[in-house]
Amino acid sequence: MADVNVTSLVDVMLVLLIIFMITAPIMQGGVDVELPKAQARPLSPKEGMVVTVNRDGRIFVDQTAVSMNDFRVTFRSLVATRHPSGVYLQADQRVPYGRVVQVLAIIRASGVGNVGLVAAEEDSP
Repeated sequence: MADVNVTSLVDVMLVLLIIFMITAPIMQGGVDVELPKAQARPLSPKEGMVVTVNRDGRIFVDQTAVSMNDFRVTFRSLVATRHPSGVYLQADQRVPYGRVVQVLAIIRASGVGNVGLVAAEEDSP
């Protein structure tokens, strides 16, 4: 009686498993932002929206790109439908201060009272 040799099948499956293990963390990346460093106490996890301004000044609401022209209307409608407990604003440290202030002003004008600025933990000396 002839037996089926599964050694090559196991080899191929192990190679595929290794490939998926290596690429899975890469695929989960969000918006690329280099946060400014600061000494601050960590925020307790809450349900809220995340607004990101990347190094090019592009705006993302929960990883969905929104143009600056559409941000005011889009954000206001999202706040009206989702009623977030707060908004976390994370801006790349290379973004001009004026751009961050514009985004922050739109967030505040939309009726959100609880806005947190996200920073990376500062390295200990």
